[in-house]
Amino acid sequence: MATPPDALVLVDPGVVRATPSKPPRFGWQVVASKEFSDGILSVRLFILIALLGLAAIGAVYSTASYVGNNAQLATGASGLFVLLFSHQAAGSQVPSFAALVGLLGPLLGIAFGFDAINGERSERTLPRLVAQPIHRDAVIIGKFAAGLAVIGLVLLAITLIVSGVAFLVLGVSPSPDDLARLAAWFVVALAYLGFWLAFAMLCSVVVRRAATSALAAIALWIVLTIFAALLVGIVASYLAPVPANATVDQQIANTELQLDLARVSPGTLYSEAAAYLLDPTVQTVGIVPVAQQSDNRAIPSILPIDQSLLLAWPQVVALVALTVVCFGLGYIAFMRQEVRA
Repeated sequence: MATPPDALVLVDPGVVRATPSKPPRFGWQVVASKEFSDGILSVRLFILIALLGLAAIGAVYSTASYVGNNAQLATGASGLFVLLFSHQAAGSQVPSFAALVGLLGPLLGIAFGFDAINGERSERTLPRLVAQPIHRDAVIIGKFAAGLAVIGLVLLAITLIVSGVAFLVLGVSPSPDDLARLAAWFVVALAYLGFWLAFAMLCSVVVRRAATSALAAIALWIVLTIFAALLVGIVASYLAPVPANATVDQQIANTELQLDLARVSPGTLYSEAAAYLLDPTVQTVGIVPVAQQSDNRAIPSILPIDQSLLLAWPQVVALVALTVVCFGLGYIAFMRQEVRA
């Protein structure tokens, strides 16, 4: 980044003194533009697009076979297009596209954030970057904005690929409601991946070595993905035990505690919000009593998009809050660090 020329100020007649110009007001945009151009040309981007693209196409083909076999029953059904993104075919080992984004999507955030700051340190370019005529916080803000833009571009490209495959295989065209649901899910997924980007950048600020920060971010991803259910079950059994002759109230209390503890994980928040947005028949993801399931007066209905958004709103707010907290911690840590040449 080139340093703008100093401003020339006439102090006394015949005396010209140079004074440094003020940093640009939106210096983070300069950093974001440079980081974005580097990100879209990086090898890691093409590797992740290939990995996620193949997994997404496999998930859609698995779901498309199920929908195709039941095409006559599904003709004219509402939400058929978004069903291809959220439904897992019966007997298939391949999860749905939305589930794959929740499982493999964090790799995008980790890949573009684990070396955001310590990578500059290892290459000894951070002192020169901070010495530019921009505010110091513009560095971390610009890097986060660029990483989120690259992740959004990848997610948008894969979503369009999946939509094209769904249209070519089944000939299903989306309705305006389907497009609105898909756009709302895209924002939720971007917030979810933004959390992992913010956490990876937090690791890159706190940890000096890029390999260690990547290991820390991947370790949290593995814990929340594989061991979260086990840990939640252990904690819930300790706080709300279920004895051998447990009553219904004790069982419900244990299950509700497990749900509350599981919602600390951003993956659970994302999956619940995606279930509301991509399936118009979903009205709750919590505990449904058996009496309510067998009540003949309860008529299944298709929720409009505004009602689905209201149901998913708490999960969306929690996801955004987690992202803001992680980025805020990384921002504070970076602003307090000493940068030496």
